[in-house]
Amino acid sequence: MESIFNTKKLGFGLMRLPKDGDQIDIEQTKKMVDMFMEAGFNYFDTAWAYTGSEEAIRQALVERYPRESYTLATKMAAWIKCETREDAIAQFDLSLERSGAGYFDYYLLHNLGEHRTHFFEDFDLWNWALEQKAAGRIRHVGFSFHSTAEELDEILTKHPEAEFVQLQINYADWEDHAIQSRKVYEVAQKHGKPVIVMEPVKGGMLANPPDTVQEIFRAAEPGSSFASWAVRFAANLPGVAVVLSGMSNVEQMADNLSYMKDFNALTASQMQTIAAAQEALAKIPLIPCTSCDYCAKVCPMEIGISGTFTAMNVETLYRDHEAAKGRLNWLVGGHGRKTADECIQCGACEEVCPQHISIREHLQEAVELFKE
Repeated sequence: MESIFNTKKLGFGLMRLPKDGDQIDIEQTKKMVDMFMEAGFNYFDTAWAYTGSEEAIRQALVERYPRESYTLATKMAAWIKCETREDAIAQFDLSLERSGAGYFDYYLLHNLGEHRTHFFEDFDLWNWALEQKAAGRIRHVGFSFHSTAEELDEILTKHPEAEFVQLQINYADWEDHAIQSRKVYEVAQKHGKPVIVMEPVKGGMLANPPDTVQEIFRAAEPGSSFASWAVRFAANLPGVAVVLSGMSNVEQMADNLSYMKDFNALTASQMQTIAAAQEALAKIPLIPCTSCDYCAKVCPMEIGISGTFTAMNVETLYRDHEAAKGRLNWLVGGHGRKTADECIQCGACEEVCPQHISIREHLQEAVELFKE
């Protein structure tokens, strides 16, 4: 691991940079970059698909610091509007142009899993990435991943050339049936791959967790932010090289630096506090869907039932309607499924549900919850 990651454990995720109206706030981004670098951190993570991010980091970092003083990661999303191998490779060329970095320290095949994986195989992009590495335009090759542990195991078995893997890991999703944080982490460990953690604060939701969780963390460490518990949980895992935090303002940067600058392993007492928080989350009444998708196989309307229930559970847990709608759009529409208002109340889904969920009733609730 030390041979490819020479950095402290906090990484600056550039997906949620500060905005000034509709534009990225370059001046605030510069301040955040300066704080980050002055504290001894150097890992920056962007992507071709993060609108404006590569250009912003050129202005805030690349044009202001020596190239050897930082490490830059970006990603190729071959499943977005790519009909040919050349279309995908054009993303890499555009990333180089936008960032002005000259080369990328870490280059990721972006968001493998499900229907997205085959594009990288069809376009022979694994071999292409190794060719770029040999040419010095990429230093290290890996991939980010959102799917099941079983599929991750298949990809890592087929592609041992992957030097690292980026996974969604946080204490809330540790045992989640859909995200499978613990299971995918254990697969990466089995294959001996360093892990970059994304979504440690679950898109910001763990910065404002449910009240019962807040009470547990306040009692343990009154002066610590809720987000700090989430980031430290991920950083504490063996084999984790970098924990990315998508910071959106100077205040978030200052908070992260305050506890990660001299990060130490969590104590037994702190681990017990996180376990208590996980137990508190588990007690919140949710739709008990395990995303087995037996219902999807029999639904004549092809409704995204499990995705709908996941979105409803996000609403219940975090009281964040925009986040819940985002999850619905991705897990239902983004996967080619229809919404709850298409339900014809046939009941076929309930006949096959192992959890005996009142699916039709909950789908009607979803119609009300997500109506415009």
